[in-house]
Amino acid sequence: MLYRSIPNTDMKVSALSFGNFIYGSGMWGKTAADEPEGVALQNKAFDLGVNFFDTADAYDNGRAEELMRPTIAYAGRENVILSTKFGYDFYSDPGTAGSHRERKQDFSPSFLQYALEQSLKRLNTDYIDLWQAHNIKLPQMSDELVTKLEQLTREGKLRAWGIALGPAIGWREEGAAAIEQWRCATVQTVFNMLEQHPGLEFCRRSEATGCTGIISRVPHSSGILQDIYTENMTFTDHRKFRDRNWLVYGLKKVEKLRDIQRAHGCTMAQLAIKWLLTFPTLISVQPNIATEAELTEFAAAASQSDFLSPAEMKQIETLVESDFGYGAEAHACDLKSSMTSNGVTRSEYQMNHAIPRLPGSAHESPQRAAAGR
Repeated sequence: MLYRSIPNTDMKVSALSFGNFIYGSGMWGKTAADEPEGVALQNKAFDLGVNFFDTADAYDNGRAEELMRPTIAYAGRENVILSTKFGYDFYSDPGTAGSHRERKQDFSPSFLQYALEQSLKRLNTDYIDLWQAHNIKLPQMSDELVTKLEQLTREGKLRAWGIALGPAIGWREEGAAAIEQWRCATVQTVFNMLEQHPGLEFCRRSEATGCTGIISRVPHSSGILQDIYTENMTFTDHRKFRDRNWLVYGLKKVEKLRDIQRAHGCTMAQLAIKWLLTFPTLISVQPNIATEAELTEFAAAASQSDFLSPAEMKQIETLVESDFGYGAEAHACDLKSSMTSNGVTRSEYQMNHAIPRLPGSAHESPQRAAAGR
């Protein structure tokens, strides 16, 4: 297993991370009855060298965090880099099962204190290694929030903090501001060969600042890059919210990557991981892992340094920028930027657009101070 450092910390995380979203929430068709299978996969991941486990308090309103407890006991707390998230007030707004409705969020200091205490209880631990603001938006990013996170870090409740972003509800401007102004330890975002923005920009910004590690989630574009779908597939789980063009054109795009896959003698799913790990500021890849076969396949890709060549990287980037020659209809996502500082939603990616300054942008986060910024 390859290991990479979270910038300006003493933590080294496995290049493959295990997110327990699938077994810890109902969005992929798994239920509480499947928990033993989920725990077995978590434990197997540790056996294969995975030390970075990511969950969230909002996944099934706390159940996903509780699902981590047996694996923490199995591995030993000191051997695990444990990440979870905060920001959703599911205590007063539990949401609707199977829905993607955005629930109430709260990033106030008092709620952070409460949410952290509840997460520590569910995880049965005294501290969190990495705490991530879950789908935070620009208007919610404040000095007040950073001050509270710094306090919790000084108290030993946190080792580092970052942000985790989701499509259309916290995206490009949030990530760029977190990297360049907050100097967050990490930014987690959807990032894969077919959906390169804004992850590609985040990698370049983090390389320039030297302060932030990028974590890729959905590295296989919800399964398109695993060679497991046909055009007539239908979905009843989380993937049903994807636009159908994601499937139809995604399958066509994969075929244009086939020569590079063959050149590396790996599966398409493994190529997707190798492509991501070619970026030096990409610290960990977090695929959806539903079976032991997938876990073994992905772990093999994260245990070798067979990265892509500059020519191959450029070829793939050019394909994406041209929508693989299929036109705008094949564009991977229509909502790549979220909103301006005054709350106006944008519906197209704007890489060269100026990043709004956060309030009190001179504020020194622990990571920023460590970097001498």
